[in-house]
Amino acid sequence: MPTVLLVRHGETHANRSGVLAGRLPGVTLTPRGQEQARAAGLRIQDLPLTHIVTSPLERTRDTAKLMKGAAGSRISIRAHVGLIECDYGAWSGKKLSALAKNPLWTTVQNRPSHVTFPDGESMRDMAQRAVAAVLSEHSRAESLGGPNAVWVAVTHGDVIKAIVADALGLHLDNFQRINADPGSITIITHGKAGSFVIATNTRAGELAHLASSASRRAQGQVGGGRG
Repeated sequence: MPTVLLVRHGETHANRSGVLAGRLPGVTLTPRGQEQARAAGLRIQDLPLTHIVTSPLERTRDTAKLMKGAAGSRISIRAHVGLIECDYGAWSGKKLSALAKNPLWTTVQNRPSHVTFPDGESMRDMAQRAVAAVLSEHSRAESLGGPNAVWVAVTHGDVIKAIVADALGLHLDNFQRINADPGSITIITHGKAGSFVIATNTRAGELAHLASSASRRAQGQVGGGRG
């Protein structure tokens, strides 16, 4: 019953300037984003993590390295293409304020399962490959650390929201109701009965308790469990 910590990369210069970065190269962390990454690393320093997986993009890899350094960890970091940002195609690099005037914007907000970005990826395909990536890494974590293994995935906002929606049994059209701020940590445990969302969009608080209580949380106890 492994637990994944879904970390959104720290703030980037694209975030700061209101640009949809997508998969464009050279999108780097701001000084604030670097601090967010280090803060996330301090939160995980007491966890016996099995491994860290990132999106292949620079901003997630840099976030993971800063987290690892702050945590004083020696565990491996590797990229998984299934966790890469949605391919926004022709929308990549455009100002969000300009994109909001595009007729497709309303569909993105209200019916994302119907959206395929011009020259890019469908949001449905993004969600499916992201969930598949997490499930495959759950299996790897369990083989490395046993049933209560804890691992980290550093990825992107829409990817995290899609994974959370799936864990909650929500239709993709509801995923815009979920937040994943830069530097935040979302926690999901996967058990035999399915996925359990423990916390979303957290930005403070130590997480050492996750190592010992994952199996209890994943049982879905009547009455809410023992806490």
